[in-house]
Amino acid sequence: MNSDEFRKHGHQLVDWIADYMDGVKDYPVRAQVKPGEVRAQLPASAPEHGEPFDCMMQDFQQIIMPGITHWQHPRFFAYFPANVTPPSILAEMLVNALGVNGMLWETSPAATELEEQMINWLKGMLVLPRAWSGVIQDTASSATFCAVLAARERATGWQSNETGLGDAPKLAYYTSAEAHSSLEKAVKMAGLGKAAVRLVPVDTDHAMQPKALADMMAADRAAGIIPAMVMATVGSTSVGAVDPLQAIGIIARANEAYFHVDAAWAGSAMICPEFRPMLNGIEGADSFVFNPHKWMGVQFDCSAHFVSDHDTLVRTLTILPAYLETREGSDVTNYRDWGIQLGRRMRALKLWFTVRFYGVDGLRAVIRNHVAWAEKLAQIIRSEPDFEIVTGPNLSLLTFRFTPKGLDDAALDILSDKLLEGINDDGYTYLTRTLVAGRPVIRFQIGQSKCSEADVLAAWARVVKLARAL
Repeated sequence: MNSDEFRKHGHQLVDWIADYMDGVKDYPVRAQVKPGEVRAQLPASAPEHGEPFDCMMQDFQQIIMPGITHWQHPRFFAYFPANVTPPSILAEMLVNALGVNGMLWETSPAATELEEQMINWLKGMLVLPRAWSGVIQDTASSATFCAVLAARERATGWQSNETGLGDAPKLAYYTSAEAHSSLEKAVKMAGLGKAAVRLVPVDTDHAMQPKALADMMAADRAAGIIPAMVMATVGSTSVGAVDPLQAIGIIARANEAYFHVDAAWAGSAMICPEFRPMLNGIEGADSFVFNPHKWMGVQFDCSAHFVSDHDTLVRTLTILPAYLETREGSDVTNYRDWGIQLGRRMRALKLWFTVRFYGVDGLRAVIRNHVAWAEKLAQIIRSEPDFEIVTGPNLSLLTFRFTPKGLDDAALDILSDKLLEGINDDGYTYLTRTLVAGRPVIRFQIGQSKCSEADVLAAWARVVKLARAL
C-alpha cells in the first residue's frame, strides 16, 4: 500500500469511525451471534495473494461487526467500562504510526519522559504522596503480578529469583473475599500455589475486616508461614466495596508484609475531592494501581501503577544482558525494569491527549454525573414493586434483584438468572451477574462515557418490561 492508497483508505476509516461513534446506539449492545458463527465465515487458510482493502472492509462489516459487543454503547452497563474518547483514538493513531517500543529511555526518550510526567499529573490529580514514582502498565492484573513478585522477593530476602522456591519458606497472601481474582492468578503464576491465598472475611458493607486479617496473619506466623502481602480493594468488582486502608496498612506494616491497593475501577473517581476520602490511608501502601482506561476516557490499555519505593520493584524485575546496556545507565528511567514485558507500547500519549482535551474539571463532571444517575436509579428501584436494591449504590455501581411475591429464595434465584438472560439476549442493554451472600443478583454499573441520564432510565424501563413479561 503506497502513501496515496493509505491516505485514501485512512480517510475512509476516519469517516467510518466517526459514523460509528455517532451511530453505535443503533447496534444491539451485546453481540447476538452463536458460538462458532464468526469463525465459520472465515477462510480455513491464509490467502496466497494480496486482496483489495475494500474487500477487507466489506468482510469486516459483514463478518466481524455482528460479533462485536459494543463497549462504547451508551447503554453498556456491564462489568466496568473500557471507554474510548475521540482524543484518545487520535493519540492511538499517532502511536500506531510511530510504532515506538519504549523499553529503554534511548529507544524513544519522549516516550519515557512523557510517561514519567503523566504519572506525576495523576499523582497530583489523585492527591497521592509526592515521593511516589510509577509506570503505565497494560492492566491492573499486570500491576498486581508485579506486586506479588516484589512481595515474594522481599519476604524471601531476595533469594527466590536466585535459587527458586525449593528451599523458600511458605508465604501467605491476603485479600478480601470480595477482591478481584487477579491476585489468585498472580500468586499461581509466581509459583506459590493457590494454597498461599487467604480470603479475609468481610463485614456487612463487604469490606475487609481488619481484626480478621490480623488474626489470620497471627495464625500463619504461629504455623511458620510468612505473611508476604496484603491486597486491599477500593471499589470491588462485584459490589464496589471499599476496604479500610488505614487499619489494613497498620496491620500490614506490623507484620512486615507488602501492602498493595487495587482501585482499578474506582481510582478514577478519586480525582473528585468528595470521593477522595475513600483513599485515606493510601500513604501507607507499598503500591497502588488504577485504570484510566476504565472511567477516565483513556483508550484501553492504560493502567497507572504507583510504588512508594521503586528500588524494590526494579530489583525484582531487572535483567541486564549486554544488548540492553546503554550509555545513560541509571541516570535515566528504563521502564523495561518496571514490568513483565520487555517491549512496551507508548501508552502515555493517549493519557496526555485525553486529560488535556477535557481538563480535570471535564473528567470530574462525567464521573459526578454517573454517580448522581446511579443514586437516582436506586431511588426508582426502591419505589418499584417486586424489585429490591441488594447493595449500593457504591459510587455508580448497584445490584438489584427481581422479587415478585409468592416465591421462595430458590425460585427467586432462578428467576433472577432467567431475567438477566432475557435482558442480554434482548440486546437493548447489557448487564452482568454476580453473587451477594451466595445468591445471584444483577449488577448495574454506570460508567460509559457516552451515557446520558436518559439512557439509564430507558435501560431500566426495558428491564422492568422484560421482568413483567416473565
